[in-house]
Amino acid sequence: MLVGSSLLQLTVMILIAVVLDALFGEVCRAHPLVGFGYVANWIEGKMNRCSSTIGTGLTAWTVIVIPPTLLCFLVVQACDNALANIGLQATVLYFCIGLRSLRDHTRPITVALAADDIDTARKLTAQIVSRDTKDATSSEIAKAASESLLENGNDAVFGTLFWFVVAGAPGALLFRLANTLDAMWGYRTSRFNLFGRVAAKMDDVLNWLPARLTACSYVLVASKIADKKRAWHCWQQQAPAWPSPNAGPVMASGAGALGIELGGVARYNGIIELRPPLGIGPAADHRDIERAWRLVLGTTGLWLLLLVMASSVSEWTVILSLFNRAHHA
Repeated sequence: MLVGSSLLQLTVMILIAVVLDALFGEVCRAHPLVGFGYVANWIEGKMNRCSSTIGTGLTAWTVIVIPPTLLCFLVVQACDNALANIGLQATVLYFCIGLRSLRDHTRPITVALAADDIDTARKLTAQIVSRDTKDATSSEIAKAASESLLENGNDAVFGTLFWFVVAGAPGALLFRLANTLDAMWGYRTSRFNLFGRVAAKMDDVLNWLPARLTACSYVLVASKIADKKRAWHCWQQQAPAWPSPNAGPVMASGAGALGIELGGVARYNGIIELRPPLGIGPAADHRDIERAWRLVLGTTGLWLLLLVMASSVSEWTVILSLFNRAHHA
């Protein structure tokens, strides 16, 4: 937890950021993470040459991630007015989380699939996933959108909230910058295999605990006992086979909670990949995109409720401690 911030203050900041996100969503112009992406592309173009090594990737990661994180830390620490500090950190968190944007990007896909507008659904899905969607079927599109929702529920929401609780606005910013670089550089291609190795590993490290908390939360939020058992089973049995150590638990648990089958065949850069299965049940359809969103939303509510309860207990503990000291004085 950031020095000088109580759990109650952090909870208030989180509630403010979530409300701002619900009201305004993703900033369309001059979003800081978009600007960060432009800078990352420029640095990668300058530093990622044919002779690039893991060390070069480490240097690039450090140059682009550490300065803004350190600057955020220094500004937060220098802001000694309590209300201003709360407003500052809540604003940073608002720019880091993407709860509403998950719905804003996937809801139109649901609408297009429901209307049998497959071409529009393909174009919209291509904006949120890296796989090929040019010839994707409606079921493949629903699967891709559902997987994106479940995985980004952790990356864009729960992992960010976790690191905010641990280290305030600098923690949330560090996590989101590292996560963004993993999405941009963390590929096992000839171009990024060495240069992007650090970006991928740093994201794995920062995401390890949040991903498992998210998977556990998907189990808890599942509507029925049978769904909870299936989510737990899929997490334990299917996640180890998934290539990503963090996406596996999140998506397996989420697919199990929804009672659908994800994973399987996907096309990347014209190459068909057969990925391990996730979940148990029928293939995803357009209705499951909305169900995945509701699972992420319900999990957000669970995390907020736990934070409010924890901060209330913490504050009452402080009050009782002060009362006992005054009583014995």
